[in-house]
Amino acid sequence: MTHYDVIVVGLGGMGSAAAYRLAQRGQRVLGIDQFAPVHNRGSSHGGSRITRQAYLEGPEYVPLLLRAHELWDGLERDSGRRLFTRCGGVMVGTADSRTITGSLASAAAFGIPHELLDAGELRRRFPTMAPSPDEVALYEPGAGLVSPEGSVAAHLQLAARCGAELHHEEKVFTWSTMAGGVRVGTSHNYYTADRLVLCPGAWAGELLRDFGVAFTVRRQVQYWFAPSGGVAPFQRHPVYIWEGDGYTFYGFPAHNAPADGVKVALHSGGRVCTPDGIDRAVTGDEVHEIATVVKRHLPTLPGAFLRAATCMYTDTADERFVLAPHPAEERVLLACGFSGHGFKFAPVVGEVLADLVVDGTTAHPIERFDPARLLA
Repeated sequence: MTHYDVIVVGLGGMGSAAAYRLAQRGQRVLGIDQFAPVHNRGSSHGGSRITRQAYLEGPEYVPLLLRAHELWDGLERDSGRRLFTRCGGVMVGTADSRTITGSLASAAAFGIPHELLDAGELRRRFPTMAPSPDEVALYEPGAGLVSPEGSVAAHLQLAARCGAELHHEEKVFTWSTMAGGVRVGTSHNYYTADRLVLCPGAWAGELLRDFGVAFTVRRQVQYWFAPSGGVAPFQRHPVYIWEGDGYTFYGFPAHNAPADGVKVALHSGGRVCTPDGIDRAVTGDEVHEIATVVKRHLPTLPGAFLRAATCMYTDTADERFVLAPHPAEERVLLACGFSGHGFKFAPVVGEVLADLVVDGTTAHPIERFDPARLLA
C-alpha cells in the first residue's frame, strides 16, 4: 500500500487548490472526492463568483485577497484557462450600512482604488440601477468575477500535472490519527499518509462530528433571467452587492453567451439543510421572491425566468473561516466553514495549507481563522 505525504479530502474550490500547491512543492499527494470532477453537488459551481478587495467583511481579509488576485493571474497563465474577469464592482447601500462602511474601511486601510458615488452618479454610470436618493455606492474598478468550475478544473489539471493522484467518486467515511501519521477510510479502500488536509465543504459537520464547532448548512439558490430590456446593457456591467432593508442580494454581468441570461441571488436567508438532504427543486414562489427584490433596484433585470440552481453555504457562528491546524490533532489541517464568501480566497487557501503542511507555519495572516475562537 502506498503511503502518501498528504491526503486531501474534498476536491472542490479549496481542496483542488491545496492538492495543486502541495504537489507543486514536491509532496506525494492523494486527493479524494465523493463526486465526479468539477461537480455541482456542493458549493463550487454556478458559473461565477464575485471577487473584490474593498472587503466589507473586514480589513483582516484584505492581505489574503491581495495575494489571491496574484494567484488567480498565475493560475490563468499556467493552466491556459480564462478564470478572472475584471469588470469592476459596485457595493450599494445607505451611507451607514455595513456594505458601505465595511467596504470603505477595508479600502482605506490598504489603499484599494475606489470611488464613492451618490445615487445620481450611480444611475448615470450604470443606467440599469435605480438606487433610492439616500443610497450610495462604492465602486471598485479592480473587482470582478471568477469561474468556480474553471478554477476547480484548472487546479485539478495542474495538480495532476505535478504528480498528484486524484480519486473521484470515492466517499470518505472515516479518518483517524495513528503513530507517525493518519489513516483514511473510504468506500473503496484505506489509505495512510503523514498529514491530512480536510476541505469537506458542506460535509464538514459529518467529518468533524466530535470537533466541537457547529457548522450550519444553508440552501441557497442562484437564478438566471433574460432582462426585459434586452441583455446588451448587462454585457458591460459590474458585479454588485446591494444591501436593502432586511436583505442583501448580488449579481453579475451577462458574461457568457446572451442566451445564458443574467445571474442574481440572495446572500441573506436560506433554509437550513443537510448536504445530502438538500431540496434541489426551486419553486415558483422562490423565483417570484427574488424577482420582486431585484426589480426594486434593477427594474429591467427580472424579465423571463430562465433557470435556477441550488448550492450551499456552510456557516460558522461568526461567519469567519476555519483555516488552521486541528487543535487536537497536529497532523490534520482544516479548511472549512467559508460562510458563503470564501471562494474568492481559494488559491491563497491552497497556498496557506501547503505552507502549514510543508513548513509547519505560514506568513499569511490567518490568526482570526483559528477554531479556538469557537471552542471557548
